[in-house]
Amino acid sequence: MPAVPIRKVHVVPHTHWDREWYKPFPVFRMQLVELLDGLLPQLEADATYAHFQLDGQLAVVDDYLEVRPHEEERLARLNRAGRISVGPWYTLPDEFLVSGETLVRDLRLGIERARALGGHMAVGYLPDMFGHIAQMPQILAGFGLRDAVVWRGVPAAIDAPAFWWEAPDGTRVRAEYLAEGYGNGARLPEHGTGLVEMLDAFVDAHGDRAGDPVLWMNGTDHLLPQPHLGRVVAEANEGGAPYDVEVTSLAAHLASAPTDGLPTWRGELRSGARANLLMGVASCRVDVKQAAARAERWLERVAEPLAACWQPPDAHPTAFLHHAWRDVVRNAAHDSICGCSADEVNDAVRHRYAEATRVAEAIAERAVIRVLAASGQPAVAVNPTARDRAGMVAAILPGEVAPAHAQQLSVRPAHERTITIDRRTAVPVLLRAVVDDPKVSHVTLDEHDDGLVVATIHADRRPEVQDTAALRAQLDALAAARPDGPVRIDVARPRATQEVLLRTEPVPGFGWRGLAPADLGEAAVRAAGPGLTNGLVTVEPDPADGTLTITDHRSGRVARGIGRLVDDGDAGDTYNWSPPEGDVLVERPTEVEVLVTEAGPVRGRIQIDRTYRWPERVAHGERVGSVDVAVRTEVELRAGEDLVRLALTFDNRAEDHRVRLWIPLPEPAAGSVAECAFGTVERGLVAEGGPNEVGLPTFPSRRFVLAGGLTALHDGLCEYELVDVAGEGTTARAATMAITLLRSVGRISAGPMAMRALPAGPPTPTPGAQLLGPRRADLAIHLGDRDPYGLADDAFTPILTGRFPGGDGLGDPAATGQALGVTGAEVSALTRRPDGRLELRVVNTTDAPATVELGGRTGERTDLAGEPTGERVDGAVELRPREIATVALDEGAADRPS
Repeated sequence: MPAVPIRKVHVVPHTHWDREWYKPFPVFRMQLVELLDGLLPQLEADATYAHFQLDGQLAVVDDYLEVRPHEEERLARLNRAGRISVGPWYTLPDEFLVSGETLVRDLRLGIERARALGGHMAVGYLPDMFGHIAQMPQILAGFGLRDAVVWRGVPAAIDAPAFWWEAPDGTRVRAEYLAEGYGNGARLPEHGTGLVEMLDAFVDAHGDRAGDPVLWMNGTDHLLPQPHLGRVVAEANEGGAPYDVEVTSLAAHLASAPTDGLPTWRGELRSGARANLLMGVASCRVDVKQAAARAERWLERVAEPLAACWQPPDAHPTAFLHHAWRDVVRNAAHDSICGCSADEVNDAVRHRYAEATRVAEAIAERAVIRVLAASGQPAVAVNPTARDRAGMVAAILPGEVAPAHAQQLSVRPAHERTITIDRRTAVPVLLRAVVDDPKVSHVTLDEHDDGLVVATIHADRRPEVQDTAALRAQLDALAAARPDGPVRIDVARPRATQEVLLRTEPVPGFGWRGLAPADLGEAAVRAAGPGLTNGLVTVEPDPADGTLTITDHRSGRVARGIGRLVDDGDAGDTYNWSPPEGDVLVERPTEVEVLVTEAGPVRGRIQIDRTYRWPERVAHGERVGSVDVAVRTEVELRAGEDLVRLALTFDNRAEDHRVRLWIPLPEPAAGSVAECAFGTVERGLVAEGGPNEVGLPTFPSRRFVLAGGLTALHDGLCEYELVDVAGEGTTARAATMAITLLRSVGRISAGPMAMRALPAGPPTPTPGAQLLGPRRADLAIHLGDRDPYGLADDAFTPILTGRFPGGDGLGDPAATGQALGVTGAEVSALTRRPDGRLELRVVNTTDAPATVELGGRTGERTDLAGEPTGERVDGAVELRPREIATVALDEGAADRPS
């Protein structure tokens, strides 16, 4: 009788640690401390418990060491000895709902932190992400990681335990598929015979997909280590079963895993064939997605490049940026950014994003003051992005008459006011004026010989930062000397001021220009019948239903019916949209009012007020009740711009529903192109589902989607679908794009539903995920053929301004300066390295080779971790299609103001 072949089995003990999910972070951390307090001595005492994997993320190590700082050396010793593994991630992120830069900073933070502990696990561990982006193989390889481990998203076409996974640039990594997920070997029985029975069932169920060696992940969500593991493995090996079981590490398993004859998959992994994709996380808790978009934009595209360009190395806000990025990276954890968590967690996530955004805004403000001081101009427009661009800005100017080509919004006449109070009372009044009133620039104090103190509040909005500590000290001293002495407070605004809008001349990329109104010419906004035009685009409202007709005069494309709101029911949860059995769709308003509120020349606005009667909630599978909801759509057209902006606001008073904006396309579409991390991805009209989840073609996008001759740009509205589909198979075409503005649900996970057969988590109530109260959504529509990356910057990345007091508040538009010129590819990051050099990251978003010109600057290429590759750069970088490249630039002076 032939011998039964022995199959190798690699058991990897681990835990999957969601730092915050159905419980808040502090509660889960207490469980984490309990786990590690028991694990560390167990590893030291039991050699058969050969290894433990700390979930591939360093954040859990920091979480533990904040409570047990004395255990750092013990952890490091076990890590260096190969008994535990940490990293490479800082947190295990969602890949679709955060930017490419967030993913890079996540890995950098994890790897840098692991260095102090003896090194990181050299595996691209992706155990529970809700699908995987196309560029992940290139990102992993950029950090020296040549293996990925994945579960969700793997399509039915991959019928093997592993495959080659290729990025759009051709970079590939070996991807190990986790059959039955990251807990396929969790909760082992007490005896070896039980382990053998589990392995028999697993191999029978998966056949060749089980692998040889079998990867057996001994752990799952928040599971404590099993102390009897070594004994059970020894019993299984001694029992004569056809398995050779070994407790080992994931890296050791992959080092021995086969690479010959593996199938290849190129691009993103978004199938529900083998595991639930849970695609509805892209649209639940849209407030978190909007906060993420703001924080990432202000950090990546405003604060970092401005600080890198204009703050000297010794004044660079490195520590502040580090703390802001750490908050953003912590929020990138899949349960955090996806919103499939308890309400308390969601509140913490939004708070972290708000703090990161405020830090970035403050850094940008200080950098603009530096630019202004260096420019020699009384006022400047500052462009934080790489491409030259013009744009609309608001400015406060002296006088009551707007300059030519500017649009006046308001006038504040000259004014002086005087009050007299005692010194004790004056202290909080004056401090509050400086700290809280944006119209106040500073306060001056003058003590007269007769004891009268004259405090002058300068209310002219000058960009001056007063030392409030010094002011308080002066005031306290005066009050202490004579508490009841008189203080005359003069509020001085000696000149009338006005707020105006103007369009700048093109501002150099990473540069500035003297602030002055550009000549608008035929690009000025003006009335056109019931609508508006600027010569490039015309927008006309339909008074019957409040939808829009947009005409692009260069491409000749016309889109009619834009802005239709469709409300339907949602009996799902934070993971999946699912229609109730008795669904009711509401798409026609009960009342419509249209009003042109601004008619140019710099900005035109149309205000559309519509009232809808939406069902109030879902009960027993039916939509019941009704509430009237007023929705205001502010349509905006700016001089010189070929896009139409939409801002929708409403007070959500309904539960258990989904609200989508339907955008009819100029041409029928067979698919879409959407932005994802470090590039775009093409998608069709269908999605692959599986036995437990319907494959809905609701897809994620970062900032824009293209389909049928239309580009829709959005600010944190991450879910879209092509609808109104006619035809089947290769002849199918969609007539409309639907973008989700809101999805209201009441539980983390519900039970069986139309779109998903089994629960995806605990049934924790989430009243906050109903998103009751004020809501806002910002979008822009373009019907031409412009670069969508440039459109996204025009739509949402501001041109900033700074001005000195005095004069007419304007600068010389012929005066310009530029810190760095970069053309030929999309700039993902410009920041300052620890060694003081500038670090530039670019990505070729096209399918053709590209040459990136660096304005004559030299440097060296690095990998994504910032380590030199040995390739020098002399004025330009050559990129293959879809390649990401990072360059450390040699020191070089910025262009002088001219």
